[in-house]
Amino acid sequence: MSEGKPARQFTGWHALMVFGGAFGIIIAVNIALAVSAVSTFPGLEVKNSYVASQSFDARRDAQEALGWSVYASSAGDQIKLEITDADGAPVEVAALSATLGRATHVKDDQTPDFRFDGKAYVAPAELSPGNWNIRMKARADDGTEFEQRVILHVAR
Repeated sequence: MSEGKPARQFTGWHALMVFGGAFGIIIAVNIALAVSAVSTFPGLEVKNSYVASQSFDARRDAQEALGWSVYASSAGDQIKLEITDADGAPVEVAALSATLGRATHVKDDQTPDFRFDGKAYVAPAELSPGNWNIRMKARADDGTEFEQRVILHVAR
């Protein structure tokens, strides 16, 4: 053994600093993740949920009476939105608008310019692999509004 310096001891103050530092790091990371989550996802579906709920049943019944089914797919840099009636025939709507984006944030949101090709609606889009949501709003020839969130999975 070397003479001169006594061995350092691990005291209660050292343990307090270690535990305090570890919990401080955990709390700082949690705050950073919470701020990131809140700032990237607005979480707003409707401005006033009570007002929207008052006409929900009537809108749902009218939408279901149309008998439409919607399917989304992608190939390369094109997305396809197929709207079919109860008999499986393609439907050309009076108006169509859609937002293409991720479920977790809005930074990748796009507004595709859909064109009806006689069978389906197609539009160019920049798609990276993963799950995408198409939040579409269509209007039938009789004025009935049709809203649906369609999930699109883009393979690698």
